[in-house]
Formats: sequence, structure tokens, C-alpha cells
Amino acid sequence: MDQQNFGLGLIGFHRLAQAEDFARPVVFVFSTGAARVSCPMLYLTKWIMFVVFGLLRQIWGGKSMRAASLNHKKKQENGVLPSRPVDKSPEESHGQFQRKSPLQVVSIDSGDPRGALAASPPLLPTDDLLEELKSESERLESATPQQILLWGVERFAPKFTMATAFGPEGMTIIHMLAEIAPDTPIFNLDTGYQFEETLRLRDEVQKRYGIDVELKRPQLSVEEYERVNGGPVYATDPNRCCFDRKLSLLHDAARGHHAWASAIRRDQSPDRAKAPIVGWDRKFQLVKVSPLANWTKREVWSLIASQRIPYNPLHDQGYPSVGCRPCTRAVLPGEDERAGRWSGFKKTECGLHD
Repeated sequence: MDQQNFGLGLIGFHRLAQAEDFARPVVFVFSTGAARVSCPMLYLTKWIMFVVFGLLRQIWGGKSMRAASLNHKKKQENGVLPSRPVDKSPEESHGQFQRKSPLQVVSIDSGDPRGALAASPPLLPTDDLLEELKSESERLESATPQQILLWGVERFAPKFTMATAFGPEGMTIIHMLAEIAPDTPIFNLDTGYQFEETLRLRDEVQKRYGIDVELKRPQLSVEEYERVNGGPVYATDPNRCCFDRKLSLLHDAARGHHAWASAIRRDQSPDRAKAPIVGWDRKFQLVKVSPLANWTKREVWSLIASQRIPYNPLHDQGYPSVGCRPCTRAVLPGEDERAGRWSGFKKTECGLHD
């Protein structure tokens, strides 16, 4: 077996192992198809390394968070940062939240047309449309992700778009769209807090598929945003931070489109378990198509391994779900794959899919 295929086999083994029960031995077929290898010792070694890495990440993450908090407090005492958000009265401020406290819900309430309602021509959630979406969602339950995407493109293009955070599911859909509808506009919500490893995938997508993923950015840079708010908002009110630097961007990006592709899977979290294949997205006011809703983590990584789809190297370092750098940690064996997101807060979603 040549070195390249062996390396790909290990990648596939690593990802498939994460999808299985840690008490189970793993049998994996290498990419060449030449050998079937039982690897209980390799699996045990990988499990031990994963535990150790997760513990180190938690220790280091806790030290980093405490250091950031002390540094922020020192800057406030020295007058470098205001003690509370400037240009905001107490009534206008969203307030300060301690870890594990209930978080305030933030939403758009301007009343302006959003999403498909602002398109030309607009797509309205009439009874007929909602019935069509329900019927198609039920019909597509047994369809492949490619067939679901093809339906979405044929029904809504050129007003069909996709938002991606360059996760394994998103990269899988990009791979499919490159074959089905490569002209589909794709964008990333660049909060300013993303990992460098995540942003580098944008170049990989352009190189591999010739697709330019547009970066949608907030009006204020991270430095300006933290200066205006007296420090990092994510440390005290992550709901507001997600809204200001992510959800508001999607509201703007979705305006004028009739439908968007989502990369969620039903088995990712309780919030996503009842997601339809196709449905009306009330929050962003357009049709939401979820071609991977019925897929499992194993199916996603199997396609990534077999098609050599680029993916975030952080997934090999204990990060099954990657979001913004300050609010993402590695997970431990047995934890939910989204347990590393906003750890310490009663929050598991950024607000895009809940």
C-alpha cells in the first residue's frame, strides 16, 4: 500500500472511529480496498491520546479565559477601556451575564421585509407555498443529498444560496454543489473571531472547485466592537455577540434570496432533531433546504475520505464542531459533538438553526 493511500486510510479511520461507541473495536477498510484490518490497539491508543488532549485543552482554555478576564479588568482600571459600553444608557444595554446564567434572547424587530419577502419578485409564505414545502419535504425524506440539492436549485435558482462555516457538512455540500450547480452563490459569516484554520479553507475551496466563497463581515472590526462595548462581549453575553456579529450578517445576506442551503444534521443536537428536509425559515424569512438532515456523521466523513474533500485540521485535534475561536473548545470522549461550543453557558446554538 503506498504512503498516500495509507495516510488517507488513517484519516478515514480517525473520523469513523469518532462516530462510533468508544467501547467498540473498529474494523476499517483502507481506501485501496486491498485489505481489511482490525485495529483495536490503534483505536485504544487514539482514545487515550484524545482524552489527554481534551484535558490539556480544557486546562489551557481555562487559563486563557482567566487571563483575558484579568487583562480586561486591568485595562478598565487603567482607563484604557470603559467600564461599560459607551453611548448606551443602562436601559439600552443588554446587561452583564455570568457563566451558567440564563441568556437574553436577541432578535430583529425592525419590521422591515427580510429574506424572500425583500426579493424581486418576493416569495411569500402563502398557504399554497407552505403546503408545497411540506409535501416536498416528505417526498425528499428518502432522497439523496444530491437529489435534494438538485431540487432546491431547480426550484429556486438563481435565488438559491448557501451559508457555510466550512465544517465537514458544509464542505460536503460545497463538493456536491460544485458538481450540480457551481454558480450557486456561497458565503461565510466572518465574525472576526474565526480560527485561521477555518479561513484557510476558503482558499482550498477556490483551488479545488474554482468557487469563491464571499466573506460577509460586520461593520465594526473586532477591535472597534470590543472598544465600544467595554471588552469582549462573548465573555459575558454570547447571545448578543452571536447576534451582532453573525445573525445580523445572515439577515443581510439572505435578503433578496428565495432559499438557502443548510448543512445541519438531525443527529447533531436536540435542537436539530426535528428539522425538516425543506421548510419555511421563519427567522430569516426564506425557504431552508437541509440536504444532510438524514445523514450521519459517519456518512459525512466517509464521503470526505473517499472523495478527498478538504476539511478543517482542527477536527483531528478533538474539535468535532468548530465555531468562533474564543467560544470553542475540544470535546472529551462521550460528550455531545457540540459540547465544546459556548462551554459554561446555557447555550448550544448560535441562533441560525434554533
